Amino acid sequence: MAEIGPLQILAIAFGDPQLDGSVLGALVDASDSGVIKIVDLLGVYKSDAGDVVAAEMSDLTEDEAMVYGAWVGALIGLGAGGAEGARVGAVAGAISAAEEYEYGLSGEDAAWIADQIPAGGAAMLIVIDHQWAIPFRNAVRESGGILLAQDFLSPELLITAGAIAAG
Repeated sequence: MAEIGPLQILAIAFGDPQLDGSVLGALVDASDSGVIKIVDLLGVYKSDAGDVVAAEMSDLTEDEAMVYGAWVGALIGLGAGGAEGARVGAVAGAISAAEEYEYGLSGEDAAWIADQIPAGGAAMLIVIDHQWAIPFRNAVRESGGILLAQDFLSPELLITAGAIAAG
């Protein structure tokens, strides 16, 4: 299995979704090129009549899902209970992934999301592994660097920052 890169979770709402496949197509293109790996994707659409359709996808094999589950479980366990917590968390994460073959997004999540979506709307929850960042992250670590902060800049964030500065 390839190395695990930085993980990101995205929650996206669509008030009037244009379900033309372009969003999923862009994700699949990025995945096919090796830039990202789709760890888990949950899409939920609620029709004007209130009917709900949900779809999930992942690039992970069952074995990879177990590795990701163990990795995340170990880190959560480390924070909760030190070395023993990491061991217990790794086992629990791997077992959960093996039994449910999912990474963090469940049927209950889909039902909760559907309850939050207005009729005619949609939402996506996506966990992405940034494969492109692995060599950069490793080079930073090998050079003694430590990540102090990270975030994404969006046009909306920059517009808001400008409005605050002007205001």
